[in-house]
Amino acid sequence: MAALRWGRGLLAAAGRRCRSWWGVPPPGPRDELGAGPAPPPPPLPPPPAQTGPRARRGCGLLPLAAFTWFSKPAAQQEEEEEEEEASERPDAEADIILMLKRAKLHIMKDEPEEAERILHEALHLAHQSGNTQAIIYTYDLMANLAFLRGQLANAEKLFKAAMSYLLAGGMKQEDNAIIEISIKLASIYAAQNQHEFALSGYEFCISTLEKKIERGRELTEDDIPEEEKVNTHLLLGMCLDSYARYLLTRKQLPLAQKMYEKALQISKDVQGERHPQTVVMMNDLATTLDAQGHYDDAYNYVKRASDLAKETEHPEVHMVLSNLAGILMHKEKFAQAKRTYQEALKQAELKGDLTSIQHIKEELAELSRRSKGS
Repeated sequence: MAALRWGRGLLAAAGRRCRSWWGVPPPGPRDELGAGPAPPPPPLPPPPAQTGPRARRGCGLLPLAAFTWFSKPAAQQEEEEEEEEASERPDAEADIILMLKRAKLHIMKDEPEEAERILHEALHLAHQSGNTQAIIYTYDLMANLAFLRGQLANAEKLFKAAMSYLLAGGMKQEDNAIIEISIKLASIYAAQNQHEFALSGYEFCISTLEKKIERGRELTEDDIPEEEKVNTHLLLGMCLDSYARYLLTRKQLPLAQKMYEKALQISKDVQGERHPQTVVMMNDLATTLDAQGHYDDAYNYVKRASDLAKETEHPEVHMVLSNLAGILMHKEKFAQAKRTYQEALKQAELKGDLTSIQHIKEELAELSRRSKGS
């Protein structure tokens, strides 16, 4: 109990419950690290640019940026209590909390070098004080930062270090915290084109979580908290999502479609149709269907995604609209495609997304060429 209480205090004081783009903090899987839930796995890079005839036609569709799957709001009262507890901790723990909070702020301000320097100091102090929970938590943050900076080999070592501490502490391989790190490692192997390791990692995570969910159906609230059951489902959705992205880069489209369909169903069942992650899954499933030439099915999904994105003010509504326009172009609905691209361009300009602005302008130029030639 003492370790758990320290972990929750660290979670709040270090700014771990920062709000995601749609305004809800990610609780993540069970708080077994003693330092709060791990962040979502880093996304795979987008699929490589298409080449050949399809590329010359334009209409490039891309999956959206990965969002966190975990979205349960935290109680304000709990936050205040945890901040209060953090102020009463021993000096070493208080110093680590402060360092982690500063590191998070530097990450948010896109100052990775300073964040890395502070995290190294926090790790040194955690080792000095023998604080295992702080060591694990800091390794995890360092690993995510390394991945975001493209330092894949370093990220792999750091994630494995965090996992070794967890396993040495008696945690089982089927525990959500271990599975979550395994997903991250699989995504690293995927980004490194270590396909055998990536495939083994994803298959291990999916099969382990599916078995765990099946066993959980027979257990009562006394055996396993409902929150843990929910988080296990969300973790499976997150794994299926990451695996589908990997399959998309490998052009294994039918299997990617199957994974996206499963991930979408989990997001709908657990989080609801209007949740931002559900909108992302609809969009990404549509891109996979479009790549296979299933334009009508792709349109149905992306149209619903765009409607929901506009209704909920989704942070990537411009990308969903751009993909809707691309699918309309494939369906040779050129007038509708032009109007939708123009709407997407306006939204992208409002958000200052320069990459999307350039992409949409290129698609509009391609649309003009195609509509004149039809």
